[in-house]
Amino acid sequence: MNAGRKFTPKEFILWTRRTIYKVFVVAFIPTLFYYLGAEYLSLPWQPVAILGTAVAFIVGFKNNASYGRLWEARQIYGAIINDSRAFGYTLRDALQGNDTEIKTIFYRHFAWLTALRFQLREPRTWENMTQKSNIEYLSFYDIPERVTTIENDLKPLLSDDEYGYVLRKKNRATQISALQSQEIAKLYKDGKLNDFQWTFLQQSLSKFTDHQGKAERIKNFPYPRNFSSITTYLLFLFVISVPFGLLNEFAKLGEGTILECYSVWLNVPFSMILMWVFVTLDTVGESSMNPFEGSANDVPITQISRTIEIDMRDMLDEENLPPAITPKNNIVL
Repeated sequence: MNAGRKFTPKEFILWTRRTIYKVFVVAFIPTLFYYLGAEYLSLPWQPVAILGTAVAFIVGFKNNASYGRLWEARQIYGAIINDSRAFGYTLRDALQGNDTEIKTIFYRHFAWLTALRFQLREPRTWENMTQKSNIEYLSFYDIPERVTTIENDLKPLLSDDEYGYVLRKKNRATQISALQSQEIAKLYKDGKLNDFQWTFLQQSLSKFTDHQGKAERIKNFPYPRNFSSITTYLLFLFVISVPFGLLNEFAKLGEGTILECYSVWLNVPFSMILMWVFVTLDTVGESSMNPFEGSANDVPITQISRTIEIDMRDMLDEENLPPAITPKNNIVL
């Protein structure tokens, strides 16, 4: 997530510079041939404009869907914050005098948050972090789940038996929740929780499972490939057509003036601007499509998990709280 006021023009140019190189070539080549006498290359601008209108609609639809996925992911983690706090103080008050058990369950919840964020950061084939522009932009920030390992982060949060058990499992977050449920059921059986407290805590675990499932749905189900593919193909046709459709229009601008025969070169910068706008809009939507992949536009699940941990450790009156995660070059994950 960008925690600054905006992405700077320099960052945008750096991020899209390969697009700028490509649209320059696409605009320059037909303009050069037209200038050398190949006027038959020009296309009427009306079909290009109609195609551009269709592309604008489908790119807008894609960006709306992209924002919807991003915002839903943020809502999921917002709900995890609230439910974690309620779970924490309810458990603390229900088990007053059982400090060791409270701490064990709290730390197991931190382990669940840790396992979940590592699972959500796992790469998928349809994600965009392997693109050169995104790989380069990684020099501006760090992905915490790639700086450390889940084994290191889980070790101080679980007992040795639970640590070994969880690491053998495929979906570690789910198994940690199962351990929590088992522990709370034991506390209820031992008479340390009354019916209301046990019901509330079990409902809290069910909510965490629901939040996890929603996040996994976004992670494991990409934006439908049929919509994504048609957007790519129509955008490609439009971008290729733009410089050909504007050749005659810019050539006419110089008729009867000192720019005659030269005004056609205006086709290069103006076609570049138009093509760059459409391609960049599509790229912006694509970069927000997968809100857990580790891009600069991700939902800051690591920061949110750390915030929850700080709040819950504070409930235990711990003094050495972990530091809050702060942005690096305005990017925080």
